[in-house]
Amino acid sequence: MVGEMSLKELLAEPQDLDSLHIPQSIVIELIFRILFNEGNVSLSRFAEVLKIPNRIIDGLLLWMQKEHLVEVSKANSELGRLGYVYTLTDAGSARARDAFDRSSYIGPVPVSIPHYNRGIELQTLRHQKISTNQVRESIRNLILPDDFHRRIGPAVNSGKSLFLYGPPGNGKTTIAQAIGKLISGTDPIWIPYAISAGGQIIQIHDRLIHRAIPIEGGRTSDMGRVDLRWGLFRRPSVMVGGELKMESLDLRFDPQSKFYEAPLQLKANGGMFLIDDFGRQQIRPADLLNRWIVPLENDIDFLRLNTGQTIVVPFRMFLVFSTNLDPLSLVDDAFLRRIQMKVEVGSPDEKLFYQIFIQISKQISIPFDREAFMYLVQRWYIQSGRVMQSVHPRDILRSVQAICEYDNIPLRLTPELIDEACRIYFVT
Repeated sequence: MVGEMSLKELLAEPQDLDSLHIPQSIVIELIFRILFNEGNVSLSRFAEVLKIPNRIIDGLLLWMQKEHLVEVSKANSELGRLGYVYTLTDAGSARARDAFDRSSYIGPVPVSIPHYNRGIELQTLRHQKISTNQVRESIRNLILPDDFHRRIGPAVNSGKSLFLYGPPGNGKTTIAQAIGKLISGTDPIWIPYAISAGGQIIQIHDRLIHRAIPIEGGRTSDMGRVDLRWGLFRRPSVMVGGELKMESLDLRFDPQSKFYEAPLQLKANGGMFLIDDFGRQQIRPADLLNRWIVPLENDIDFLRLNTGQTIVVPFRMFLVFSTNLDPLSLVDDAFLRRIQMKVEVGSPDEKLFYQIFIQISKQISIPFDREAFMYLVQRWYIQSGRVMQSVHPRDILRSVQAICEYDNIPLRLTPELIDEACRIYFVT
């Protein structure tokens, strides 16, 4: 029973075709497509692409030889069958074209949905324990209130969800990205490259999201020889902003390639999913609520194939929403109840603003001048009634830097340069 398997049993190297737990036809069609694309293919090349053991591939090729679908084009007598190089026969070429008509997917043999679900569940049953020092270290480059780590640390350890809100320009996105790096640095996770449902292939692996950890010799010290259809990755971190559309949260079928790409939340399983600038997406917040109300409550998601078949997959990630809009104007109480913790990231007071200004001055090598700083605060904040934002020191000092470089003068800070930088930065 899949539901009773340990992770070690689940990830054990498959010994035969049956232990792949997917239809044999999927593997055969993958072999056809590789041969059609590459012409002459060695057994080691098949194993490299398909990520299943040589003996399973050799058994299928032997059957295909008997059916006159493939033939040996080269052979190394010292290696026996392991030294054979295969090519398609005329009959095999016809079958390969049929295989391409059904799908053009070429890659690792997929894992069955039940085995994928069990693997993710086993690796997310216990939340990653993150210490106070780890949280402090992750945000040490940010100037924040002294106790700020206590606002986000419990949320990260809960492994559920976090809602960051507050005025723009105060570091919400940077804080969320720091959390993503923190989660990525915990125990790595086993994720299959692709999964199969209803005879269809769904590609999960995304080079932009999944950072692989090499496995020497196809084995690890705690797992032994592993099923290489699963890769060992740093925990994924997916970040989306205003470009998010509803179709990004559903299976995406490419009519040209004829296989599915996993939705973003499936790629984020076991890691973090950040929705930045929440409320500015091409999805209405209410529509997102309706789409995720069950996943947030029950930790499972429902995905639909083009055939109408619905598959159930885990919804196991640390979900972060970040917005500079009023949360109460975006979503209702039902949604906010399902977001476990809400943290306001407010504007800095004058003390924090001063600390940020000094830090940025050092970073870009502009000598700090207290008189110029006090002039900035008095003229451009107190007199104008402008609210301080954490991003302002960086942007103002970069403008000062650009002006000095344009005038070919040493980097410095003066009231005159402050005025010039602020006039071209602030909209009055």
